[in-house]
Amino acid sequence: MKDFKFELAGLLSSKIDSLSQDDIYKMIEVPANSSMGDYAFPCFKLAKELRKAPPIIAKELAENLNKADWVSNIENINAYVNFFIDKSLLVKEILDEVLAKGDKYGMAETLEKGNVVIDYSSPNIAKPFHVGHLRSTVIGHSLYRIFEALGYHCIGVNHLGDWGTQFGKLIVAYKKYSSKEEVEQKGISELLRIYVLFHDEAKEHPEMDQEARDYFTKMEKGDEEALALWKWFKEVSLNEFQRVYDMLGVTFDSYNGEAFYNDKMEAAIKELEDKGLIEISEGAKIVRLDDENMAPCLITKNDGSSLYATRDITAAKYRKETYDFKKCIYVTALQQNLHFAQWFKVIEKMSYDWAGDLVHVPFGMVSMEGGKLSTRSGNVIFLEDILKEAVDKTRSIIEEKNPQLPNKEDVAQKVGIGAVIFDDMYNNIIKDIQFSWERVLNFDGETGPYVQYTHARACSVLKKAGLDLDAIPRFEIDYSVISDDATVGITKELADFNSVIKAAAENYEPSYIARYAVDLAQAFNKFYHDNPILVDEKKLKESRLSVVAATKYTLKNALYLLGIDAPIQM
Repeated sequence: MKDFKFELAGLLSSKIDSLSQDDIYKMIEVPANSSMGDYAFPCFKLAKELRKAPPIIAKELAENLNKADWVSNIENINAYVNFFIDKSLLVKEILDEVLAKGDKYGMAETLEKGNVVIDYSSPNIAKPFHVGHLRSTVIGHSLYRIFEALGYHCIGVNHLGDWGTQFGKLIVAYKKYSSKEEVEQKGISELLRIYVLFHDEAKEHPEMDQEARDYFTKMEKGDEEALALWKWFKEVSLNEFQRVYDMLGVTFDSYNGEAFYNDKMEAAIKELEDKGLIEISEGAKIVRLDDENMAPCLITKNDGSSLYATRDITAAKYRKETYDFKKCIYVTALQQNLHFAQWFKVIEKMSYDWAGDLVHVPFGMVSMEGGKLSTRSGNVIFLEDILKEAVDKTRSIIEEKNPQLPNKEDVAQKVGIGAVIFDDMYNNIIKDIQFSWERVLNFDGETGPYVQYTHARACSVLKKAGLDLDAIPRFEIDYSVISDDATVGITKELADFNSVIKAAAENYEPSYIARYAVDLAQAFNKFYHDNPILVDEKKLKESRLSVVAATKYTLKNALYLLGIDAPIQM
């Protein structure tokens, strides 16, 4: 497919010495009003260098540019050079590309660009999988698909929080307040109950904290009873986590959590010592980061026990040795910025040239209407409950509006869960979110169900035309009859898909895909409104059906990149 924007940047660069073709490419805009052209180049940036007013620069450029045969007109409008592309050629270039690739449009044919490790979800064992865990899980899953769409081989790692003093607390709480039968019957909800109870009781009996630390020390020294309880708590937790992952359609390539690195940390600590990076401070081992204006990175406590940084440094070395990654991406909350900045710097001080390939992707926090999420206080909303509620709500809407819909349960699952995922993805990930049932389950406006419904509408049109949804339609398209504004508008949206995927990867921002999907759905619905499709005239009908098919493929692929299914009926 011809990249008209890039070609225009080439035309402009022949007349602008101070900017490269890539610089110009990034500056070219798409006018909001199609009457002002298909693309526009702003001249404000050239004013200082050329010592002329931007409108004068734009006028001179418009008059002196060599017009390519695919450019129908060049106009100067205020401080812009506006380009009008031959409409039939524009539509042809784009539709031919999309229909040639079908459901592979926007997706790399091979995964040969190297490995990308993505660390996401990573819940703590024996704690509930609540709404706060949704963000890391769905953002990481989406980034996995986005990087694979660009040709990278991704390795998804669920770095489970399966080690630490909290297990000592849980063992103490289990022995005091629970039983095997209660945990087997109630699962994580029982573990949460006794964990909250421990913290309440420890306020009055601080000796319980020391008892918990003692149990964790037993775990680290291999105590059979303590480790057996730890493994059991882990099995109970993983069984419940898996139910949620199955509902979300999320998978991982590795579940190596913190405990996996227990026997590997000594080598990492010794390497830090051998390289002269370790200092002793009040019995603890630290790496000073004064030259970076950061607090020291704590490697071991004064009792010799390890910390998150110890395990993360060890894990990064293991992942580099095992996967030889191009990037290793960590999807965690914004509050962990300092932690990652510290240990990333330690890796750099260890003289590893791959330190720059470590990427922290921070996201904003999720709060509830009425207070902050807290496991210790029990103030949580279970993610499984949210997903089930969304499915129930969708099922009720289907029963009300389309009770004869086939596969109602399947559609309710796809739309309800898709609504929850899309709601999380639609805004920039750095933004804090207040969880709201009303917003998440609102099925109107710029939502996942709106995009899914648009996909289903496109499928319905194709089915009514007697087409097989699993086969790419082969039409003899008359591009001259599909050069109206609505058709040109949607084909421009289709053309942007590849660049949106690339931008989403470069910025680690799935919201680019979500917003693109809404824009494409809106453009399709305008096209659908303005252009009767199943008309009698065969060539016109097939030409318009080609636009419908191209949209169907692209909407489905955009939803796929977000981890959302695309039902063919709603």
